[in-house]
Amino acid sequence: MCSTLNLSPGSHRVAVQAWDYCGGATNAILNLTATSQGGVSVSSPANNSTVSAQVHYAANATTSCGSGVSAMGVYVNNSLAYTVGGSSMDTTLTLPAGTQKTVVQAWDRCGGASTTPITVNVAAGTKIGNIHATNGWNQWGELPPNYDICGSPCSGVDWSMTQHVGSGSLSGNGTIFWVGGSTPYSDALWSNKLIGQGTTQNMPDTNQTILPSIHHMVYDTDVYVSNLAVTQDLEFDINLFMYGVGMEFGMECNHLNGNVWDIWNNVNVQWVHTSIPCTLNDKSWNHVSFQVQRESNNDLTYQSITVNGTTYTINQTVAPFAVPSGWYGMTVNYQMDGNYAQTPYTTMLDNLNITYW
Repeated sequence: MCSTLNLSPGSHRVAVQAWDYCGGATNAILNLTATSQGGVSVSSPANNSTVSAQVHYAANATTSCGSGVSAMGVYVNNSLAYTVGGSSMDTTLTLPAGTQKTVVQAWDRCGGASTTPITVNVAAGTKIGNIHATNGWNQWGELPPNYDICGSPCSGVDWSMTQHVGSGSLSGNGTIFWVGGSTPYSDALWSNKLIGQGTTQNMPDTNQTILPSIHHMVYDTDVYVSNLAVTQDLEFDINLFMYGVGMEFGMECNHLNGNVWDIWNNVNVQWVHTSIPCTLNDKSWNHVSFQVQRESNNDLTYQSITVNGTTYTINQTVAPFAVPSGWYGMTVNYQMDGNYAQTPYTTMLDNLNITYW
């Protein structure tokens, strides 16, 4: 006898029996465990690809188990680094530089598991860490309708920045930002010069070798939102200036005007809506990270944004703009915008890092 039977996943007691022509019969009892069948499909990252330190993992799993997939996870060098319930995952993990052996695995509710190995080559990058706690921050107000920067005092808008705050911070060294005033829709802008002219990081780049070599950047921070209902916009920028070319990589959580993330268009000097929801948690910490790329012709590509573990692909490219030829440097910005009543509110930043390579 040669036959195939479909068994449901799990333990089974099977009897194989034979009958003869004289009325007799014999049998053999077998205890079997049937495993479920399925697979893991990984859409990101590609196997053997070169990636940044922040690696986007997106995958889906299937199973023949009638109860479905219970969870998925990622192993990094044989150590479980991430798990999530259900049959899909979309997250970003920070991996060390070098070749990393990772495995995306799914577990079903019948005791089965499926795996897909993914090897990634993590490019080494340079991190400028804890920028929120460093000295040298410039601060300005911005008033509608032109939004030109205005030094303090700036009639109609008030703001403050309080560094080295322990209470309520994640690291014990957070920074509180506040905006208020009397003119509706007024903003407060904070900026720090990281590389080049006016550097706060002891990186003047006098020989002009650092900035021209930078093509990838990651803006990564934790932000505490104290009152989401009155938070008009929160803006996060990286700027590069060299050889008469300006590149402003701007990402804005446009909460009260569409509740989506916007990207900055340098040429048209305007914000452009994406379809990515601005899903910040109120009265809570949020982890925000966005990855951008300077193309060989200095075009700006917005690659992706990750908010609270969920990564969204942007993949939009815009042109740079002209600046005075003497400008040279990298700056990081943070901005808070006021609402229709200029209701005062605070946010806190912690673990603000820029990684570039």
